[in-house]
Amino acid sequence: MAEKLAPEKRHSFVHNGQKVFEWDQTLEEVNMYINLPQNVPSKQFFCKIQSKHVEVGIKGNPPYLNHDLTSPVKTDCSFWTIEDDIMHITLQKRDKGQTWASPIVGDGQLDPYSTDLEQKRLMLQRFQEENPGFDFSQAQFNGGCPDPRTFMGGIRSD
Repeated sequence: MAEKLAPEKRHSFVHNGQKVFEWDQTLEEVNMYINLPQNVPSKQFFCKIQSKHVEVGIKGNPPYLNHDLTSPVKTDCSFWTIEDDIMHITLQKRDKGQTWASPIVGDGQLDPYSTDLEQKRLMLQRFQEENPGFDFSQAQFNGGCPDPRTFMGGIRSD
């Protein structure tokens, strides 16, 4: 049932008409997907994940991405992989349940409507996680949605 509440589609960050990356999020993670140039060996790419910053590029060149993150991440649980010419960066949220409007500060922010939809989806994920015997995939919110991180005493820690 939890997979029914997974992100339906990725968000795209487009700059000057070119897709920079796609991304999605869960209660615990923000995932970034970057299409890589095909003629560059995968060992030439690098990704440096810091608590509040991410850097991606080709070794020996200026970074393709060099941005502060919207919120802090757990660096020991964050990682990156390359598969089928796509770099997948998994950022473990320091504050589980927090809704990110974008992975990076100042660029590619979701509009308020899309942010509200994300917050509602994350709240339903939280309900599903806390009540595994129930199916919340068809549940809906009328009006505003509370913050999934703080609603009713906050997210229970493991």
